[in-house]
Amino acid sequence: MSENFHIDQAELENDLNSILTNARTVHNTIENKIIALSLIDLTTLNSTDTEAKVEAFTEKVNEFPNQFPLLENVAAICVYPNMVKAVEETLQLPEVNIASVSGGFPSSMTFTSVKVEETKLAIKAGADEIDIVLALSHFLANDFEAADYDIRSIKQCMGDKHLKVILETGALETPENIWKASMLAINAGANFIKTSTGKMNPAATPMAAYVMCLAIAFHFDQTGEKIGIKPAGGIVTPDDALIYLSIVKEVLGEEWLNPELFRLGASRLANNLLSDIFEKEISFF
Repeated sequence: MSENFHIDQAELENDLNSILTNARTVHNTIENKIIALSLIDLTTLNSTDTEAKVEAFTEKVNEFPNQFPLLENVAAICVYPNMVKAVEETLQLPEVNIASVSGGFPSSMTFTSVKVEETKLAIKAGADEIDIVLALSHFLANDFEAADYDIRSIKQCMGDKHLKVILETGALETPENIWKASMLAINAGANFIKTSTGKMNPAATPMAAYVMCLAIAFHFDQTGEKIGIKPAGGIVTPDDALIYLSIVKEVLGEEWLNPELFRLGASRLANNLLSDIFEKEISFF
């Protein structure tokens, strides 16, 4: 496989179907559900978010070790940039990261200079990680140089903070475009590539995540550099989570099954995983 994607669609679907079968059987274990819980970027990205709501949201994460001492906490809390300070001032657990969307989220339809400034402000407020959206206005117009410049400009202002680039795979439509966008984001400096904003349909799909993992595997084979993946958008049930865990495990390997290289963007998934793990309804978050 080269940087130019040329896998037959039928071959892709056959390989993916085999993985999905394993997600329902081989990988359908309590242990994997516990792993999935530890990979969650617990997310609130609503126009109705207030500082008080975000603080209460964060306090739940603070309380998690007391309520569930045998489980690992979520990986991060993800909020809008203007809510980062509320998380930073409330969060008491250094092992949980603070993620902020930025760069004109969710549309990315603003000036690169504005995206850079917003990112700087989010980091100054306490963000450890930044989630931006690929500039589809450039990518879909085949202006790949401009799309690359947009990502590089944001990455350059971030120091050692991690950058996740959202491809908005539902708008890309084809495996070829998803591959091309994945490689563009990786080469421009993304530490993670992410499926979706959750603000448009379709959001995350197994096929999109599969192609993205193939791109990550190709990049690793060529360079030895490990890039992370974050499926997000519409991931609600434990079965949903196991699908993406299975794809990552079978394409990239078990060494990717940790929060440094794999995240799940979700708001409702955590309670559903807890309910499955303990075999009773739990509404903690």
